[in-house]
Amino acid sequence: MLAHPTRRTFVKGFAAGSALAGLGLWRLPAFAADAPLGNTLSGRDFDLFIGQTPVNITGRPRTALTINNSLPGPVLRWREGDTVTLRVRNRLTEPTSLHWHGIILPANMDGVPGLSFAGIEPGGEYLYQFTLQQSGTYWYHSHSGLQEQAGVYGAIVIEPKEPEPHRYQRDYVLLLSDWSDQTPEALMATLKKQSDAFNYHKRTVGDFIEDVAAHGWSKTVAERKGWAQMRMSPTDLADISAATYTYLLNGQPPDGNFTCLFQPGETVRLRLINGSAMSYFDFRIPGLKLTVIAADGQPVQPVEVDELRIAVAETYDVLVRVGDLPAYTLYAQSMDRSGYARGTLARSPGLSAEVPAPDPRPILTMADMGHGGMEAMAGMDHSQMCNMDHSAMGGMQTHPASETDNPLVDMQTMSPKPNLSDPGIGLRNNGRRVLTYADLKSTFADPDGREPSRDIELHLTGHMERFAWSFNGIKFSDAHPLRLRYGERLRITLVNDTMMAHPIHLHGLWSDLEDEHGRFQVRKHTLDIPPGSRRSYRVSADALGRWAYHCHLLYHMEMGMFREVRVDE
Repeated sequence: MLAHPTRRTFVKGFAAGSALAGLGLWRLPAFAADAPLGNTLSGRDFDLFIGQTPVNITGRPRTALTINNSLPGPVLRWREGDTVTLRVRNRLTEPTSLHWHGIILPANMDGVPGLSFAGIEPGGEYLYQFTLQQSGTYWYHSHSGLQEQAGVYGAIVIEPKEPEPHRYQRDYVLLLSDWSDQTPEALMATLKKQSDAFNYHKRTVGDFIEDVAAHGWSKTVAERKGWAQMRMSPTDLADISAATYTYLLNGQPPDGNFTCLFQPGETVRLRLINGSAMSYFDFRIPGLKLTVIAADGQPVQPVEVDELRIAVAETYDVLVRVGDLPAYTLYAQSMDRSGYARGTLARSPGLSAEVPAPDPRPILTMADMGHGGMEAMAGMDHSQMCNMDHSAMGGMQTHPASETDNPLVDMQTMSPKPNLSDPGIGLRNNGRRVLTYADLKSTFADPDGREPSRDIELHLTGHMERFAWSFNGIKFSDAHPLRLRYGERLRITLVNDTMMAHPIHLHGLWSDLEDEHGRFQVRKHTLDIPPGSRRSYRVSADALGRWAYHCHLLYHMEMGMFREVRVDE
């Protein structure tokens, strides 16, 4: 179905998984049967194996870690209410695991080594079995080391028991990810040596001259001084960029032209999944509107937009009413604008449409990080920010004592806000209608109904130069578990003290985002927390066990932005 298959788009054994469907198969709906992903497994009983597979994505032979010899792994199609059984075998020479992201299940089925089970040793097997209590679009991935970056991930589609209110003729999964020919371990080593090694767009003397012309000498110098004292760059939006990453759509690089077919006048459902290790994407289809109908698998009140930002580990379902053109571009540019993933929505194989030029590269400001405008920051010694007594400054954010004089914390936000109606850096005033968190409203009322009985505030902290990441300045190896009482309803507030956006995922329990007035707004499993923001959500501790709670930027999690949550009776 690809326009021009080449060795750059070849993945050995890509369709091998299609022959390994489990027992008890049920027939795919007609609208899903022509989906271009050939490795779709459906039913209640599955055999999966994790191993090594030769790939050639960039023109250089490499080895990926794969599920059933497929990159990405097979799409798993389940049915709400069914009990699924998955036998996962390890053909690697190291331990492995699979985590079912966003799926409500018993703790020992969650797939996090060291918390919910011991992991799967080389040559070993683990039997996952759980009953599906939900429907929608989700995904699964390894939770062992950095294996997710190397290719151990795939999509999940759970068909609902009851008919949905939406009508569409075609149903496609669009799984976004990032690939590097370098090993994940090499990427990690580079970041630890030089955290901005992949930022090839640092500001120049020419940029300084332009800023002086636009803002004046004093403001420009004060702003540059502030960034220098923090030892940070306002162009450092992503730790890893297209300097080493190739952005993939369903395992295909941009020149692979992954293609979804349509007929004029049809409505197409697109299930967007950000399965990348470190990359945020801004997705649009030039010439077509996107009607968002679900977020993180849960139904939301439909909202029509031109574009949406999808954080790492989030999913969105959109409906697209296709026009009369022969082809439309599926375009997902990285947040730092260093590259993009791309495919085509076309009437027939081999067609393509114009690929948009990347938007201008965004530049962070002090206001983006909750520090107010440049005038407010002029003359401030930013290097002493973490030692300041913010409680003595009216209206300023207070911070945990564990952040003070902490070598793992290089900055603190001063005036964070929820910013739910902000589309995000690089998307403001771009001439397109962009989805915001304020647009997302569940189709149902608060499922719990109780007001939170207590509050927990956590700060997302880091040190850019040291590439250190943590909660409250305490890395995972030094942190105590967060303890919840079984059955309680509580509020968690996250304050982002860093200059990076962080997608935060709580395993086993839903995260019910509140609006700016503290009311239930939308149910999610992963919450994007931009720089300079303070966002709160409700959690019902209705699942006993030990659960992972972490930033879903893989290398941030690995470096310490991770906690254990224990739900005890």
